[in-house]
Amino acid sequence: MDLSLIKLFLPVVLTFIIGILITPTLTNIFYKYKLWKKVARKENNIDENVPVNKFGVRPGDISSEFQKINNASEELKTPRVGGVVIWLSIILSSLILFLLAEFFPNIITQKINFISKNQTLLPFIALILGALWGLADDLMCAFILKGPFANGFPRKIMTAFVGIVGLLFGLWFYFKLGVSSVNIPFINIAVDLGWLFIPFFMMVVWGTFSSGVIDGIDGLAGGVMATVFAAYATIAFFQNQIDIAAFSAVISGAILAFLWFNVPPARFYMGETGMLGLTLTLSVIAFLTDQVLLLPIIGFPLFFTSLSSFLQIISKKLYGPEGKIFKVAPVHHHFEAIGWSRPKITMRYWIISIVFAITGIVIALL
Repeated sequence: MDLSLIKLFLPVVLTFIIGILITPTLTNIFYKYKLWKKVARKENNIDENVPVNKFGVRPGDISSEFQKINNASEELKTPRVGGVVIWLSIILSSLILFLLAEFFPNIITQKINFISKNQTLLPFIALILGALWGLADDLMCAFILKGPFANGFPRKIMTAFVGIVGLLFGLWFYFKLGVSSVNIPFINIAVDLGWLFIPFFMMVVWGTFSSGVIDGIDGLAGGVMATVFAAYATIAFFQNQIDIAAFSAVISGAILAFLWFNVPPARFYMGETGMLGLTLTLSVIAFLTDQVLLLPIIGFPLFFTSLSSFLQIISKKLYGPEGKIFKVAPVHHHFEAIGWSRPKITMRYWIISIVFAITGIVIALL
């Protein structure tokens, strides 16, 4: 058997098994320390003394549609640090395979060790940075009851952190790796951006981070992210970037372990520690495989979810609450507001995600 296939699939199985095994212990910890939001979302805290605006809406008020679909009681009793299952499974499986290669060196153990300086070190660092910063955000929600950090990092601080990470990685790609071009799908022509590659890298990281709003329905984000990483694993494999392929596949395996416990009713939510780590890692992998322009196709549900929030904000700024495009944004909540059940939304998102992921793979391999 081709050892590259062993390297691709064996770590996935190992990571999935580790995820399943460690989750009961982690779940006990999550519930023991009540690692869920203690303060309802700011939008739900309506001050009746604040006068309505010209549209008859109080600042901070939320639409009646959102009130119908939002279950604040679930949010305030379900742990939001479930992403720990994902990145801890990845760390443990990576460590096991590394130690096997170090202490029991042979052709198989050395082959299945996928952590390498030239391929997987950067996305691994991105995963850890995002996961730890996201964990800090989730823990703030769990333990801080008052003040500006009661709902985690303010949006400006979170956006600034993501921008700084994007800047540092962009500088590393440009100066250390000598990367300044972007491959154009279909025609496979590399366009040299010069120093503009750095702000472009930052824009992609910000854009991918904004897609984290898809984490709003049990199982939705996990299924989509597992599919996206599996797609990039396939692309990297056929581009002979075997370590990246194995690492991407391992992430999918860890997400599947998370999904085992996240399907309705969710035992815990992914939280920022999961979504921030995954979105930063996805951005880096997209650049390493030189298929970053395929990201809106491969990750179409992520892209469209982020776009729906952006369009809703612009529409409401221009035309007021009466001019909004969707009943509720992001768009998966719009479908919920028009009567779709949560399982139906999740399943259809998974189907769409698979179709677009396959499409992206085909385009990449043309």
